[in-house]
Amino acid sequence: KLRKRNMIMYPLGTVGRDMVYCLVTNFLLTYILFTKGLTSAQLGAVTAIMVAARVFDALNDPVMGNIIENTRSRWGKFKPWLLRACGPVALASFLMYQAWAVNLSMTLRIVYMFVTYLLWGSICYTCINIPYGSMASVMSDEPDDRASLSTFRGVGSMIPQILVGVVVPMFLYTTLEDGTKVANASMFPVIALVLSIAAAACYIICYFLCTERVKLTEESKSVSFADTLRALAGNRALIGISLVFICYLGAQMLNQTINNYIFKDYFGDTMGLSVMNAAGFAPALLLAPCAVPMARKFGKKELGIFASILGTVAFGALFLMRTTNMWLYTIVNIVGLLGFGLFNLIIWAFVSDVIDDQEVRTGSRDDGTIYAVCSFARKVGQAIASALGGWSLGWIGYVEGSLSGQTEAVKNGIYNIATLVPMILYIAVGVCLIAIYPLSKKKVNENTATLKERRGE
Repeated sequence: KLRKRNMIMYPLGTVGRDMVYCLVTNFLLTYILFTKGLTSAQLGAVTAIMVAARVFDALNDPVMGNIIENTRSRWGKFKPWLLRACGPVALASFLMYQAWAVNLSMTLRIVYMFVTYLLWGSICYTCINIPYGSMASVMSDEPDDRASLSTFRGVGSMIPQILVGVVVPMFLYTTLEDGTKVANASMFPVIALVLSIAAAACYIICYFLCTERVKLTEESKSVSFADTLRALAGNRALIGISLVFICYLGAQMLNQTINNYIFKDYFGDTMGLSVMNAAGFAPALLLAPCAVPMARKFGKKELGIFASILGTVAFGALFLMRTTNMWLYTIVNIVGLLGFGLFNLIIWAFVSDVIDDQEVRTGSRDDGTIYAVCSFARKVGQAIASALGGWSLGWIGYVEGSLSGQTEAVKNGIYNIATLVPMILYIAVGVCLIAIYPLSKKKVNENTATLKERRGE
C-alpha cells in the first residue's frame, strides 16, 4: 500500500524536472531569437538543430532503459539515478542561457547552443526522467494507488508551469521607450540559475523521502530499440496512445511557445500571458480531486475524446473569430485547455492500461519496453512542436527585437499558428482515440477481470 509520504513527495520530482523543462519549452526559443537578430535561414538552421537533438533524445530512451535494467543497489533500481543525475541536469540547464554567448560569432554560438542543448536534453534529462517516471511502478502494486500517483504527478507538473508561465514573464520582459515589449537577455542566466538549483533540491528531497516498495522477484528484460519497435508494431493500444502523446504534446508545447509571441506582438501586452497562464491552471487544480473518480465513472479514453472535442471547438472558434480582444482570446483559450487539464492528470494511467492489455494478450507485461515507447512518442511530439514553433516563425518573416515592430502580415501569421495548428492537432488526438486506441472503459474492466482471474484473486 502506498504511504501518504510517498504520495506527496514523489511529485516533487516532477516539480524539479519541469522547472528546467518548462523554461526550455517556454523561453529557449525566445532567448535564441533575442540575443542575435537571426535571419530566417539562421532561425531555420537553429530549429533544425533543436529538432535533431529531440529526435536523438527520443532514440536514446531505450538505451537508458537498458542501463536502468542492469542497475542493482540497496536503495533500489530507479532511485539512485535521482541522486546521480540531479546535479548534471541542473548544470546543463544553466549553461544553455549564458549572456556572454551573445558576443560569440554566429557559428560558435550555434555550436555552443547545439552542444549545451544536446547535453541537457539527450543525456542529462534522459538520465533522470526515465528512472524517475519508471519509479512509480515500484512504489505500489495497487491500481488505485498508481492512478492517484498519476494525478498527484499531474498536479505537481502545474506548479513549475505556473512559476515559469506566470512569474518568469514578469521579470524577463521589459518595455522600450516606444512601448515595444522585449526580453531582457541579462535575466536569462539569473532565472536559469535559480530554477536549476531549485530543481536539484526537489530531486534530492524525492530521493530521500520516497521508497521503492515493490520488490522485483525476477530478472527484468533489457529494453533494446528492436524490442521497442516490435512492441509498437504488434500492440494497437500502444500505437494509439503513442500517436495521442505525439499530437497532444505537439499541441501543448506549441501553444506554450507561440503564446509568448501572440501576447507580446499581436496583443502588445505580456501581462496577459501571465494572467492566462495563472487562470488556465485553476480549473485543472480544482478538478484534481475528481480526476480518479471521473476516470472510474466515464473511462479514461472517453474523457480524452471529450477533451479533444473541447479543444477543437475552442481553437477553431478563435481561428474563425480573429479577435483583437486579449481577454476574449484568453477566456476561450482557457476553455479549450480545460479538458486537457483533466486529461493531463490521468495521462500516465493510460500507460498502465496499455501494460495490462499487453499482459492479457501476450502473457508478458513488458513494462520497460512500453514506458520507453511512450517516452519516445512524447519526445517526438516535442520535436514536432519545436519544429513548428521555430520554422513557422521563420516562414511568416518574424524578426525579434525589431524597433518598428512586426508587420500586420506577421502578426496575423502568429495568430494563425496559435489557433489553427492546435485545432488540427486536437482533431488528430480525437481521431486516434476513437479509431485506433481500443481501451474503452468496458475493455479496461474486462482486462482487469481477466488478470485477476489468472492470478487467482
